[in-house]
Order: sequence, then structure tokens, then C-alpha cells
Amino acid sequence: MDQTGLEFLDYIVFIIYLIGVSAYGYYIYKKKAPKNINSTDYFLAEGSLTFWAIGASIIASNISAEHFIGMSGSGFAIGLAISSYEWMAAASLIVVAVFILPVYLKNKIYTMPQFLRQRYNPTVATIMAIFWLLLYVFVNLTSILYLGALALEVTAGFDFTYSIFGLGLFAILITVGGMKVIGYTDVVQVVVLIIGGLATTYLALDLVSQHFDRPGIFNALGVLKEQADDHFHMILPRESPYYKDLPGLSVLIGAMWINNLAYFGCNQYIIQRSLGANLKTARKGILFAAVLKLLIPIIVVLPGIAAYVLYQNGMFQQEMLDPDGIIKPDHAYPVLLNLLPAGLKGVAFAALTAAIVASLAGKANSIATIFTLDIYKQYINPSASEKQLVKIGRWSIWAAMAIGMAIAPQLRVLEQAYQFIQEYSSFITPGVFAIFMFGMFWKRTTSRAALTAATLTIPLSTAGKWLVPNIPFLDRMGIIFLILTAVIVVVTLLDPHGKNNPKGLEIDRSMFSPGRSFMVGSILLCGVLTALYSIFW
Repeated sequence: MDQTGLEFLDYIVFIIYLIGVSAYGYYIYKKKAPKNINSTDYFLAEGSLTFWAIGASIIASNISAEHFIGMSGSGFAIGLAISSYEWMAAASLIVVAVFILPVYLKNKIYTMPQFLRQRYNPTVATIMAIFWLLLYVFVNLTSILYLGALALEVTAGFDFTYSIFGLGLFAILITVGGMKVIGYTDVVQVVVLIIGGLATTYLALDLVSQHFDRPGIFNALGVLKEQADDHFHMILPRESPYYKDLPGLSVLIGAMWINNLAYFGCNQYIIQRSLGANLKTARKGILFAAVLKLLIPIIVVLPGIAAYVLYQNGMFQQEMLDPDGIIKPDHAYPVLLNLLPAGLKGVAFAALTAAIVASLAGKANSIATIFTLDIYKQYINPSASEKQLVKIGRWSIWAAMAIGMAIAPQLRVLEQAYQFIQEYSSFITPGVFAIFMFGMFWKRTTSRAALTAATLTIPLSTAGKWLVPNIPFLDRMGIIFLILTAVIVVVTLLDPHGKNNPKGLEIDRSMFSPGRSFMVGSILLCGVLTALYSIFW
């Protein structure tokens, strides 16, 4: 059954993808980019992205190997419950579009540290900028490179180390053109991603239907439900061995909201796509991204569940094992790709590569934005020209990618990389979300309160991880968020000057009126989510 490697037709398809994306990116760079590009053009593509480019870029940057490989692996191990990260994200994006985005646009915010600097003080902004840079480089960038290289190794037989370098260099090629090139090439990446992803899902369901002699992919869905009923519950019971990863109702009414709102609303990597547009366009783009989010579990989780059922019934007995004979859930998606026919495998392989490269490019651009505007310009060279800022942004991309390439091979010890990313990203999430929400919606919040929360978030998260390791990390994140909330409130109320805080934001209620078409789309999307959770409770 092992068909590792690409055939001639697959290489042709893949090369067409590489040339097509590169050529389109070059066209955007030469035809649509201004001749004398400044830092706003380079990092934000101000006023240039349409709503569909914004939505596609959010998804392309968000969906990567951690989803195709990591989330599919979690689908193999846990089941449909892992889809909460995607479906709850769709609901969270609506909240971001209505309540958080207007605050940024009204105050002309370009980076998240800039918001903290304007609302609080430079110390808070610098601490969080350093936190973000460390997280983006040492957790996110490295894990994307690792999972991407793993996918290329298992799927096409490419050398793991060479794959890391190839992916990193291709991402740099796209990134050097700035956010405008990233935004528009992401549209192509998403189209390829969806087509290739659906092809793999179809293959997985067709394999199930053939194996159980139940023709038709809809019959295959029934077989999956029969054979792995425990994999079709969105809310895991406490006795589930994976309750620590997805703790029951916490995914609906608990810290999953904190996780998603912080990621999509207070994360440079994601929200940056919206900061260069007007409010109406940006909201439509975010709603479009929320709709696309509904498709992701179909593309990545269902194949993982199908691989689990087939494995339980005698298939992939060797392919799912590592050299030590241990089951590796993260092998599920690459193993399925190996079974696609020539040509179609090239499409699916291109989709996987598109997801990896788009995510790497988006992450690298955000690293460059924060380092250049919030570290270099603020502390190293305040008088830097626009040309110098763009140059430093490009050099910082090279530096970040080099670090990621060096560290990525060390992640081979992971069993489920997606959970690794989620857990260690959560170390700063409670503090970030608390500082941003109080900064936006409670005028009295003081800089001292924000600084206290910023300095406590990682120590508290680390202490919680080691002192009470049995608490699910989502619940731990929620508890730490409540502690930091209390700290912010107490420190603010103890400050005698807090009542007349000159840095408190003026909130206009009209900012939060999204318009009729947006509301209709949001209601329909929430209706779909309600139906999904009702069916697969």
C-alpha cells in the first residue's frame, strides 16, 4: 500500500503551482505596489485589499501544516471534537468584527504593541512585543516548518532537512513583496488549499466505502459514525482520555472563547490583514473568513477520522507507526495523500504546500512588522527613514526564518503537534486578552494594572503547568485569565489617579453597528453552528 513519492504528472502539477503563485506574486509586486514603497504599504497594504482578499488571507495565514497534519492527527486520535477550534473560531470572528476591529480602525492602530503604547505606556508595549516575537519565532514559525517538512517527507519522500529550507526560502520569496503580495497570493493559495483538501477528503471517504462495501461517500459517513461513534461527539465526557485537551463545556462557555478572541482579535498575525482597510470592507472580509472556517473540519478532520477507522480495520498498520513502532496520529493525512492517483496527488500536495507557505509568509510578515515598528523604530533608530524600515523588515524576516529552520528539527519528539502549539501559545493568551479588553472597554484601567498583568501572565501559566499538570490547559488558561482580571481591577481601583485616566478610549456606540447584510450573514452562520453542535453533541 506504500506509494510514497510523487510521479511525473504530480511534479508537473506541483511545478505549475509554484510557478503560478510566484508569477502572480511578482505581477502584484510590479503592477500594484507603489514605486516608492513605505512601511505602511509594506506591512499593511493600506487601502489595497478587497474583502475577499482579506478573508482569504486570514484563512491562508491561519490554516497551515498544523491543521492539515496536526489537526488531522487530532481527528485520528480525538475525533470531531477538535473541530471546536474551527467552528468556535467562526463565532469568535463575528465578535471580533463587531466589537474589536472598530476600536483599532478608529484609533489608526497598525500593530498590537502600538495599541498598548497608545493606551498604556511604552513599557507594557515592549514587554508584550517581546512576548509575541518569542512566541511567533520559537513556537509558531518552528512548528509550521516542522510539520510542513514532515508532510513533505512522509508524502513525497523529500529529505526532511531540505524540506525545511525549501519551505522557508519559498515563504521568504513571497514575503519580501509585503502584505499586498501576501494578501493577493493568499487568494490563490486558498483556492488550491480547498480544492486539494476536498480531493483528499473524497479519497478518504471513498476508501471507507470500498473497504466496507458501502458505495457512495454519504454511505461512508454513515460507516464512520457506526465504526467510530466515540469520534463524533463535540463535547467530550470527563472520562475521555483527551478531556485534558478539550475539557467538555469549556469549549462552548469557557476559555475557548478567550483563546479564539485573543488569537483572532489581539494577534498581529491575524488581525493585520484587516488594519489597512475601511471598516465595512474589513468586516465583510472577516465574515468571509468565518464562513470559510466552517469548511476546515471537512477538509482536515474527516480524513483523520477516516484514517482511524481504516487503521482499526487493518489498513495502514505500518504507515501509521514511527521507527520505534509507536502510533503517530500526525501521519494520518500524509498517508492518505500517498493513495491519491497521479495528478490529483500533485494537486493535494500543492494544497498542503500552499497552506504551509501562506502561513509561514503571514507569520514572517507579522514578526517583521512588530520588530521593525515596535522595537527597531522605537529603541534602535527612531529617525529611520521609510526605506530603512522596509529594509529592516525584510532582514528581520530572513533572521526569523533562519532561527525557525535551526529549531524545527528538534520538534520530532512531539506526538500531536497541534496540541503543543495550542498549549504553549496559551501561556501568554490570558494576559493578552485581559489587557486588551480592559484597555478597550474600561477607560479607568491604568498602565500599572496592565504592566502587572503583563509581567504575571507567563509566570502564572508556567506555575499552573507544573504545579497542577492534571488541569486541562484551556481550564487553566481560564483560571489565570480570571486571576489577571482581578489583579487589573484591584490595581486600577487602588490608583487614586485612575478616575481621570487621560489614555482611556472614547467609545462611540455607532462603531458597533455592523449593518443589515453583515447581521443577516452572521445570524445564518450562527444557525449553522447551532445545528452542528446539536447534531454532534
